[in-house]
Parts: sequence; C-alpha cells; structure tokens
Amino acid sequence: MKKLTYIFFILLNYCVFAQGHTSVNTSELPTNYFKSPLDIPLVLSGTFGELRTNHFHAGLDLKTQQKEGLKVLAAANGYVSRIKVSLWGYGKAIYITHPNGYTTVYAHLQKFNKRISNYLKKKQYKKESYEIQLFPSANELPISENEIIALSGSTGGFVGPHLHFEIRNTKTEKPINPMLFGITVNDSKKPRINTLIGYSLDTTSHINAISKDLKLTLINLKNGNLLASKIKAFGKIGFGINAFDQLDGAYNRNGLYSLSMLVNGEKVHEFKATSFSFAESKYINLLIDYERLANLNQRIQKCFIEPSNKLSLYNKSVNNGYITIEDGLNYKVEIIAEDFKGNKQQITIPIEGKKDSILVEKKTAITPYKIDKNSFNKISKKGITVAFPKYTFYNDFYLDFDIKDSIVKVHSPIVPLNKRYTLTFDVSGYSSEEKKQLYIASIKNKGWTQYETTVKKDATFYTSTKKLGNFRLLTDKINPKITLYNFKNGQWLTHSKTLKLKISDKESGIKSYRGEIDGEWILLEYNVKKGTLTYDFKDKVFTTAKHVLKVTVTDNVGNSTTINANFFRKK
Repeated sequence: MKKLTYIFFILLNYCVFAQGHTSVNTSELPTNYFKSPLDIPLVLSGTFGELRTNHFHAGLDLKTQQKEGLKVLAAANGYVSRIKVSLWGYGKAIYITHPNGYTTVYAHLQKFNKRISNYLKKKQYKKESYEIQLFPSANELPISENEIIALSGSTGGFVGPHLHFEIRNTKTEKPINPMLFGITVNDSKKPRINTLIGYSLDTTSHINAISKDLKLTLINLKNGNLLASKIKAFGKIGFGINAFDQLDGAYNRNGLYSLSMLVNGEKVHEFKATSFSFAESKYINLLIDYERLANLNQRIQKCFIEPSNKLSLYNKSVNNGYITIEDGLNYKVEIIAEDFKGNKQQITIPIEGKKDSILVEKKTAITPYKIDKNSFNKISKKGITVAFPKYTFYNDFYLDFDIKDSIVKVHSPIVPLNKRYTLTFDVSGYSSEEKKQLYIASIKNKGWTQYETTVKKDATFYTSTKKLGNFRLLTDKINPKITLYNFKNGQWLTHSKTLKLKISDKESGIKSYRGEIDGEWILLEYNVKKGTLTYDFKDKVFTTAKHVLKVTVTDNVGNSTTINANFFRKK
C-alpha cells in the first residue's frame, strides 16, 4: 500500500510541477545563419551558462592560440549597434545587430578595424575619456558577413588572450547558447563528476542518521559511470554535485550543458544551459552551495530549487527537485551530467527509506541579531551601523556582527545577498585633514585590503556593498607613482609608434588619470594588468619639434601626482 501511495504522490507532483521553465524555443533558432567569428578551428576555454563568481557565463570563450591579434570576423551581415570600451568586464567590445532579430557580441578585443576605430576615437576625444559607450545608428557602421571587425585581445581586467562571443535576442537582450545556432566544436570527452553532496532539507529529515550536509562516497564503475554507496534516509532530501566538462584539444574545466535527476526512472529535475536574462544571473548563488564555495572554494550545483530561486534555466522540475523519502521504501536516484554533444556521466544513488534517530544534527549559531529577510534591519554598535533593506537576503538567519581592534565584522561571506546594504562609520572624532585621506576598506585573506566606494559626509562615511566579511577605516597618505616607460625626458620620438608610462598606487587605488600634449587632452589606454598608459602617435600630426607631455594620476582619496616631460617629434 505504501508503494502505491508513493507512486501516486510522484505522479501528482509530476502533473502539477513538471512544466518547463526555459524561455527559448530551441527548435525555432536559425542553425545555419551565423558563421564562426574566428578563422581557426574552435576550441573553448569557457562554455555558455558556466558557473562563474556571482553570474553565469553569457557566451563562449574561444581560445586564440594563447596570443593576441587574431582576426575577428563578423558572424553575419548587420550593423554595429554598440561599442563599449571599459577597463574591466568586457574590455573593448563590439555589438552587431542582425536583421534576423539577434545581436552578436565580441569582447576582450585588442583593437577595432580602422573604420570602427576612427569612429570611436572621434567620440573619445570629444568626451575626453578612454572609457566610453556608444550606440551608432543603423546606417553609420554597416557590417558584412566575414568582415574583419577587430583583432582578438585580452582587455577587460586580469584576463588572458581569448575571444568572448555571444548571441543575444535583440529585443529581450537575453543571451542564448551559441551552440544552439550551429556554432560547433570537437568534443568526444565525457563530463566528470567529482563530488556528491546529500542535503537534509528540514528539521526531521536525515541521511545516514545525519541532518547536516553530507559528502557521499562514490565508486567508479567499469563503464565510466559512478555508484554511490547505499544510504539510509528519511524525509525531505536533495542532492548536489561538483562536475566539469572538457573538450578535445583543451585542458580547461568547463561548465555542463545539462544536469538532470531521475527518481525510480522518472525524470524529476533538469537544468539546461540554453538562455537566461542578466537580471536573473545573481540567482546562481542559490543554484550553488554558496557556503561550501566560500569555505572550500568548491562549486556544488544543486539538483533542487531553493524557494527564492527565480532562474529560468530549469527545463523541468517536479516538486522543485526535492525528494521525500518514506520509511520502508527503496529508491534509485540517478544524476546525469551532460555536455552539448551528448557525452554524459551518471551517478546512481541507492536509497533505503529508514526513519532513524538523528545522531549528528546541523547546528545553527545563535547571535543577538536575528535577520528577518522580509523586514528592514538596522543594527548599531560602537559608532558603526549596518542597514539592510527588505529582501537584502534570501533567507532569515542570525547575523554575526562585532567590532574588535577597529575591525568591523559583518558576518562572514558564506551567505548570498540579493541586494546591497549600507555600512556606516562615525568619523566625527577625526579632523578635517584626516578625513580627506580616510576611506573604507574590506579585508581579504592574509590581510589584503581593497578600497570600497566611500561616500563622505561631515560626521559619517558610508559604503553600499554586497559583500559580507571584515571592514575597517584606513588612511592613504601616499601619492600615486608615475614613471616614463619607453622613452626618456628630452628624447626624439620621430620613429616611435607609441609613448608609454607606468602608473601605480599601493593604497586606495587609482581612480582617474589625465594626459595632455602641449595643453591638449590625449587618449591614453590604461592596461590594468601591466599598469601602463599608452598613447598612439597616429592620433595627431605634429608640426613643431618640441612637445610637452603632462600626465596626472589621482587615487581614490584625492592624492594626485603630476609628471611633466619633454619629447621631440615632427611629423
């Protein structure tokens, strides 16, 4: 009778909850429209939907043979609808809108083609800014299929050489897996599952008489799949895995295309990396075991959906992937990790339903500060205030908040945040001069500190952040450093292609810089990896011989350094 009851329960849940969540109809996508953006065999260093820090990867990372300067080709006819140049993120990026309703994105570029570059530089000089975002009209920069639009690079922070390539729905801006459009790579390797975690999901459930998260033992089978040691469980449970995929010709550990779970032969849960919106990307922190990532630097992808998780990447989920184990019944759970080419690895988990006394319980640390996720929460102590708006967190919890030796502890970074909160310091005890060089910093591992955007009022300084952890006030009295790099003061530079300087700041970090030649603003490209500013002599024709270079660098608290140098050039 119990067996029949269980089967009825599963069927009922299937009827009620089994509708798909993904928002793209893959059968309607054009599969022969877009060409490869590189004229070499494609090898990936990153897949679509891959799990990244606080977001999903929105495209394909294409290897560029460990170098910069490969030709980047337009995937189809269209027009440049957006150009973005930034120090971080995508670096130098081009967006091409196509007449079929899609937009392709090409990022981390070294340089644009001459036509795009000339258009861009006019705007940069007009705005007097290296970082810029432009939205050309449809007739300003038309593009033909296979036209060389740029050279590949490594711009956008601390990234290696590669091309980031996306295909988006032009109307919704949602990125779609480029492989669904026929972009293909060689891949004969199976995904690899490293770790299986079992979760007891309410106060009465347990796995092997343990109610806290439990790493389960795996046995390698001859066919390449895995078998978990038989477990005894009861109540509401779930599973999660750590896994990666590799492609032919690459050692990179890439993300999965699909992760599905079956209970007694019925598919009850499926994650599929087809399409998502950027607004929902933050819910990756509910898809993964956030605490385990913070503590062990290991990403466990859950095969169940947390209540606040609004991801659309689930193709199917019966009862949100939760499994209810009844006493006296046997179950077989199968978890399948799959790549886009259909290579897969599977774990089989035999379960005996057995209600036991819980021997090891999951403990909750109790503090004086209970956070209600649905309410505004404000806590003050020793001149420090934290204010959490409604829905800052996804779940209620006890906050660990303390001040010791000038260090403010706002919990530890094991809890994901849905939105920013405010951390405020009372600075009324500092003089006006001291406040000028004072800033809020977060403290990382090994005591390394990072400037947090600091808003200064007369008696208080505050920052708005999505970080938990340790913070403190620091003073920056050291000016930025500027040195001439590829030339000397007073040197003739007639045959030089570029002019370079090195800049750095050891304390609060560089906020801005400005360069001038003979009193006129010049475009200096800042390479944050190398700490260099580069001027391209093609930007200007010099009619006189002697020229004066002036560069000013300012840090985040207002300390600045100016260097003046002479050089000679006439052409």
